[in-house]
Amino acid sequence: MAFEKIKRSENYSEWYNNLVKDADLAEHSAVKGCMVIKPYGYAIWEKIQQQLDKMFKQTGHSNAYFPLLIPKSFFEKEEKNAEGFAKECAVVTHHRLKVENGRIVVDEKAKLEEELIIRPTSEAIIWNTYKGWIQSYRDLPILINQWANVVRWEMRTRLFLRTAEFLWQEGHTAHATSEEAIVETKQMLDVYADFAENFMGIPVVKGVKTENERFAGAVETYCIEGLMQDGKALQMGTSHFLGQNFAKAFDVRFQTKEGKLEHVWATSWGVSTRLMGALVMAHSDDDGLVLPPNLAPVHVVIVPIYRSDEEREKVSDAARDIKKKLEALNLSVKFDDRDTFKPGFKFAEWELKGVPLRIGIGPRDVENGTVELARRDTKEKSVQKQEGIDMYVKNLLEDIQKAIFDRARVFRDNNIHEVNSWDEFVSVLEDKGGFISAHWDGSGETEEKIKEMTKATIRCIPLENKREEGKCVLTGKPSAQRVLFAKAY
Repeated sequence: MAFEKIKRSENYSEWYNNLVKDADLAEHSAVKGCMVIKPYGYAIWEKIQQQLDKMFKQTGHSNAYFPLLIPKSFFEKEEKNAEGFAKECAVVTHHRLKVENGRIVVDEKAKLEEELIIRPTSEAIIWNTYKGWIQSYRDLPILINQWANVVRWEMRTRLFLRTAEFLWQEGHTAHATSEEAIVETKQMLDVYADFAENFMGIPVVKGVKTENERFAGAVETYCIEGLMQDGKALQMGTSHFLGQNFAKAFDVRFQTKEGKLEHVWATSWGVSTRLMGALVMAHSDDDGLVLPPNLAPVHVVIVPIYRSDEEREKVSDAARDIKKKLEALNLSVKFDDRDTFKPGFKFAEWELKGVPLRIGIGPRDVENGTVELARRDTKEKSVQKQEGIDMYVKNLLEDIQKAIFDRARVFRDNNIHEVNSWDEFVSVLEDKGGFISAHWDGSGETEEKIKEMTKATIRCIPLENKREEGKCVLTGKPSAQRVLFAKAY
């Protein structure tokens, strides 16, 4: 195991990159800007996917699948959307290759009549499809989610956080009224916040984006923002009220109960494998991953300790009995009985992989009817009786889940800084980082100027904001409320 320990305090970026690779989550691929998600990393993504999918279905949504390739003419119909993604699009121009003088070349005779865009997002193809599905108010609402991959051609990439291709889900819904669509938009934001806090263990701020930061083609963009351990913010999910923009672009209309023809109201919402990066950055330490039990592929690892074949047999029997009891409580348990590695190596490996709880059991434990428990989050160790160990472990995992969230919440709350002057803004941003709560005059020009001068962006206008008169930290112009600034991924 070649884990190169790098302290977060010394080089956070290198610590993150090394941990993603050394913990077997992902690696760079032969395709520049794209990643290979390795089995352990994909197991975590599956846990994320399964829980979110359950929550989507509980709120009335169904899964479907739409094409990867989108005709360029579809993409152009919603001008703001096309403009917003144009620089990131990958374009298919031909449908065949040929061999010429021993080389593979593009067959110019196979040039497409119309170029195809590899989806950077699916509003265009989906709303063209919805046109055939919607004629009457009886056809509404349509509540569809898609699990898919998308391509956004990134120049500067980082595993999970920003890659040319990534996995995500994208919800696309159609409604008869704006009120219904807005309720949907906010509902899905709440679903994301619930998932982030209760499963990922990451406290988030729910808010609305400024016009400059809004999704291309949206009337309003809502978001959840998390704070990572280096003081940078991460946008963890977005939910968009699209108004009638896409319905008008694709002429999707329905007959109302009164017999009138009206354009449909729309939403879209999504999270991606970026959440994997959030899990790493929000909780992990210098020794490896720290995974919240609700998303850990392995809840408990049991490591046997023995010196002889006779001891091994006795210890293994006891370990398997514990494993069986824990699995009866729907816990995922790994009995690491590999004889090619010593216990110390196994301890370090599973610590690196972030397994929430380790059970060590040796000959003396078998005699005494005990085991040694080691928590990954706090490194605390304790000796517990084997009798009743199943319920004890189940309750302890619940405590670990809560403790991970509470620690992250304290960190987040301690790193929201109110500032009232430009000098204070710059000083806090450079010295402390985190979220900066400051007044802003509401203009896009001021927002862009602050971004150019400091690289800090307005992460959101918090939904639970209190109204507070003040003066913009940069221009001194009147402001009705504070917004949250931060440097971000």
